[in-house]
Amino acid sequence: MAKAKLKTQNTEKSVASFLGSITDKNKRSDSEIIVKLMTEVTKHEPKMWGSAIIGFGDRHMVYESGRELDWFHIGFSPRKQNLTLYLPGAVRNIEVIEKLGKYKTGKGCLYINSVEDIDLKVLKKLIIQSFKDAHNQVQGK
Repeated sequence: MAKAKLKTQNTEKSVASFLGSITDKNKRSDSEIIVKLMTEVTKHEPKMWGSAIIGFGDRHMVYESGRELDWFHIGFSPRKQNLTLYLPGAVRNIEVIEKLGKYKTGKGCLYINSVEDIDLKVLKKLIIQSFKDAHNQVQGK
């Protein structure tokens, strides 16, 4: 099967410029904290994916159906309503996530309103585990 063409592609846009364009100063500050944390954990420079997602690490995914796509290991997006964190596997890590603070989950996503609502040490644990899981998938482990 051919590689899927996603609307959201890795771009050459500047992460710093994107962060600087966030008008809500609290959301901008929270985003800068998350970028710093994800960079520290992953040892990857942040990259823009589409117009509003910041991703860390690159991976090529092949689904059982044969569908292929390029994506990031972990990432986040400062959405209007909340900060959306793309942390595959984190939502299933009940033992750790219960200690996070105020959050909501979706399929593979973690939603927080502000970093003030959560324990950053717990978030770091979730980021570490999610990055390892995504990296191991690429390695076939």
